[in-house]
Order: sequence, then C-alpha cells, then structure tokens
Amino acid sequence: MARDRSGSSDYAGPLRRLLLSVLVLCLLAVFLVWRIDSPRVERFRAQVSDRFVPSFSWAMAPVTGAINLLRDFQSYQNLAEQNRELRSELRQMQAWKEAALQLEQENARLLDLNNVRLDPRLTYITGVVMADSGSPFRQSVLLNVGSRDGLMDGWATMDGIGLVGRISGVGQNTSRVILLTDASSRIPAVIQPSGQRAIIAGDNSAAPPIDFLENRDLVRPGDRIVSSGDGGVFPPGLLIGQVASDPGGRLRVRLAADFERLEFLRVLRHHGTEPVSDTAQVIGPELPPLPVERGDD
Repeated sequence: MARDRSGSSDYAGPLRRLLLSVLVLCLLAVFLVWRIDSPRVERFRAQVSDRFVPSFSWAMAPVTGAINLLRDFQSYQNLAEQNRELRSELRQMQAWKEAALQLEQENARLLDLNNVRLDPRLTYITGVVMADSGSPFRQSVLLNVGSRDGLMDGWATMDGIGLVGRISGVGQNTSRVILLTDASSRIPAVIQPSGQRAIIAGDNSAAPPIDFLENRDLVRPGDRIVSSGDGGVFPPGLLIGQVASDPGGRLRVRLAADFERLEFLRVLRHHGTEPVSDTAQVIGPELPPLPVERGDD
C-alpha cells in the first residue's frame, strides 16, 4: 500500500509539470498568433472567431447579465440622485412661489393705495405696519414713519379703500395709529345720501356702533358713511364704511378698510386746523376781575 501511494505521487508531480508546460506553450502560441501581423494569420484569426465565438454566447450570458445589472444599478443611483436634486429644487421653487405671492399681494395693496381718490389738496406718506397692540382692550398699530417724515398727531390713516384711524403718538422713526375700532375713538361722520350726522364710536369690536344719530328713520342699511370734517380732526369725505344693523336692531358700521390684513397705511397730511395747545382757550376767554363794591362807611 505504501509503495503504491509513493509511486502514484512520483507520477503525479511530473504529470502536473508537463500539463502546466503544455498550457503555457498553448497560451504563448495563442498570444503569438494574435500578435502576428500577417494576412494569412489574420484570415486564420477570422475563421477561428467565426467558428468558436458564436458558440460561446451561452457562456457569455451570465457575464452580460452581470454587466447589465451593474449598469442598471448605476442608472438607479443616478435616478435617485436626480430625484434628490429635483426635490431640493422643488422646495426652493415653492419658497420662491410663496415669496412671489407675498410680493404680489403687497403690490396689489400698494396699487389699491394708488387708486384711492382723495382731495387733490391732500398729500400723503405711506408707511409699513410693524406691529399691533395685541390687546383686546386697545386697538392700535405701529408704523415705521415718524416725526422725521413730518408726521403730526391727529392725522388720518387709510388703507387701500377706507379710513383706518388717526395718528396718536409720534416718535422720531415710528408712530402709533389708534384704530376706528378702539374704545377711545370718536369720529364725526355723515351718512349719505340722507346727510344725517352721527358719531362713529369704537367699542373694540369689528363693527363700531353709530351714536348721536339725528333721525334714524332716514337711514337705511347699506348707506354710505364718510367723515364729516367737523372739529377739523379729519378731512371731509373720507370713506368709513356702510350702515349695517346688528341682531339687536342697533345701527353699526361695516368698515370699508380690511382690518384683518393691515400691511401698508397711507397717512394723510392735513393742516386744516391749529392743534389744541391750551385747554383754557377752549373753555372761554379769560375775564377781567369783577370790581369789588364797597359800602358807605
């Protein structure tokens, strides 16, 4: 048994070396054949290719499938990357669309301001609403214009359609506007077409009541309400709103201005009256002292 094994091992080594040598010689011959530049060798190579290459298509099928799978995977990676880029661009476009819509709305409100028909003797300055009071007991907003722009207390403010309020407090760069809906607001008004005079009294609601009406029977819901100019606080003819009736039967004002979206306000320069600086002059002129009567001694 030991001799048989040793004998087989003695033959196996030289046989492997022989086969390896033959394989190397074959490979060298193939290399030389494919490297020789000769017309006869070229025809031989063409015949070998025509004979053996088509029959090896079944052997190349797994390689071709693997190559196609690799290409499909690379294509999927490219599609995923393009999808991420498109999503990022879509988010940017949505942000740009939102910014464009906001600019369009602001432009529309500014155009509304330009379309308001005012007395040609009145000039104005447009301010941006910076903040509101945020209190249910005080209705006011803050503008980004102040005394440096020539603003004075008492001047009227409007949005694109109607009266909003009056300036009450002016700083160097800002000013505060008391809205018509504030409880401290009292606006003399005229109801058209009847010509009835009334006071629009704010009560912190969206529809201020109409007080001190001369003759209610002459007023109908839907009648136009404008400022009367009485007292010289506001210019006459500024649109306030329309007459409306609440469920209790009390007459109120459906305001023309959009108080829910106040972004730009037009401040009207009105120099109609002198500001009140001395309350004693309003009460009456100062009277000379009465002479003291002396009885006969």
